[in-house]
Amino acid sequence: MAGITRILVAVKELKGKTLPAVLKAAQLARACGAELELFHGLSTPLYADFKTLGGRGLDGLEDKQRQEAVHRLEVIAQRLRRHGIPVTVSAVWDFPVHEAIIRRAQAVKADMIVVGRHEGRHSLPWLLRLTDWELVRLSPMPVLLVKSPRPYRHPAVLAAIDPGHAHAKPLELDGDILKIAGTISKAMRGTLHATHAYVPLPLTTMPMEGLTPGSVEAMQRETERRARTRFDRALRTSRIVRSRRYLVPRHPVDAIPHAARKCECDIVVMGAVARSGAKQLLIGNTAERILDDLACDILVIKPQKFRSKIASSARGARLVVAPVGATGYSIGYF
Repeated sequence: MAGITRILVAVKELKGKTLPAVLKAAQLARACGAELELFHGLSTPLYADFKTLGGRGLDGLEDKQRQEAVHRLEVIAQRLRRHGIPVTVSAVWDFPVHEAIIRRAQAVKADMIVVGRHEGRHSLPWLLRLTDWELVRLSPMPVLLVKSPRPYRHPAVLAAIDPGHAHAKPLELDGDILKIAGTISKAMRGTLHATHAYVPLPLTTMPMEGLTPGSVEAMQRETERRARTRFDRALRTSRIVRSRRYLVPRHPVDAIPHAARKCECDIVVMGAVARSGAKQLLIGNTAERILDDLACDILVIKPQKFRSKIASSARGARLVVAPVGATGYSIGYF
């Protein structure tokens, strides 16, 4: 991907006292010389009766709430502009929230989306129902999930690559991961690290007859040698020193958090390949399965050929209509 020139940060809580996603997006924007947009998606249903619909009350209510959101975003933006960061704001009636964020990011040609991580663990991660998970799955541009409230200070950036392409990731994805990780670490005056996970010995695919401890050990050494050769080849132009290269003989779900802890990582940069149908629901992918296990921020990027299926037009407000004088609501969404 090209350099980072425009960042969209999704502001979830307009009245929040601490906004780690905004702070970190601002740090990145300032370091990269990028423009920043603060965006808030208005998705709460509006409740109205037929009397309201007969006048201009509904339009007025929509506009009033949108203007209130814009005002609160402007308050935040003014603080950032004092630090020389070019900031715009926008609030749009649209739903669901993850689609609204992607639509806006595409409209302003953002190079990155920054969003605060949903608090707590996902009880059913493979079902992908929360906004952050849907962004990881559907956004064509990189998504930075902010999990840690600590500001960046010379951050350690870990590039998680797969030079063996054992997890269906295309060849160019590793290069994109290393490039954006390098861009961020250089701009933020941090340190660049890399990790590669490999299976030490896929015994489940091998006949057990005739295996001895010595032969198993020899196969493990050969597997490690091949993995290290692939790893070093992938990093040959990266200038990442040996002490910051982590070759881990585990599945990526375990290996990436292990490497992140070892280098006291602030940002893990990793790739995701979106699958579809039942396979997605039952398996998920590496990025989605380890979101809960990483304590640091996570930047997830997609292959260059990935195309979002999100419609380009906003859906507007959701309206719940009730007859005048009714004791209960007759629900209709528009």
